[in-house]
Amino acid sequence: CSNSTNRMIPINSNAPVDFTAGSLELQDRADRVVLAGGVTVTQAGLVLKSSRLTAAYSSNGGGTDVERLDATGGVTITKDDLRATSNSAIYDLNANLITLIGGVKLTQGANRLSGGRLVIDLNSGRSTINGGGAPGVTNSGGRVTGTFTVPQRKN
Repeated sequence: CSNSTNRMIPINSNAPVDFTAGSLELQDRADRVVLAGGVTVTQAGLVLKSSRLTAAYSSNGGGTDVERLDATGGVTITKDDLRATSNSAIYDLNANLITLIGGVKLTQGANRLSGGRLVIDLNSGRSTINGGGAPGVTNSGGRVTGTFTVPQRKN
């Protein structure tokens, strides 16, 4: 698989996670919440939108700790001038990683990349995209494709 790396501004993964959705189902025995219908999640300037999202959590005595978000259906993640879209995404708050899978498109300014899988490391601020996606996910032939803009130079 081909790899390409891009920079993303780190976020504070300890910041509160706010959400809006058309519906919410609390599955308390399974320690998860299922959100559906135009889901929007925000955290420290990062915005995640999808059709459906499952939030896994744990209880810590006096409160609840969100540990993982699984988003499906037209996933879009934005932060400043960065925009990433995919079929599904996993946000592991403990590892500070966001993984987008299937039909990934990454745009930052005029730069554009496409591939099968994108991993955003919120600790380092690095984004890595490759051509491979999840098993059975059709992508761009296992290759990363893209366009980088260059400054106009005088000849």
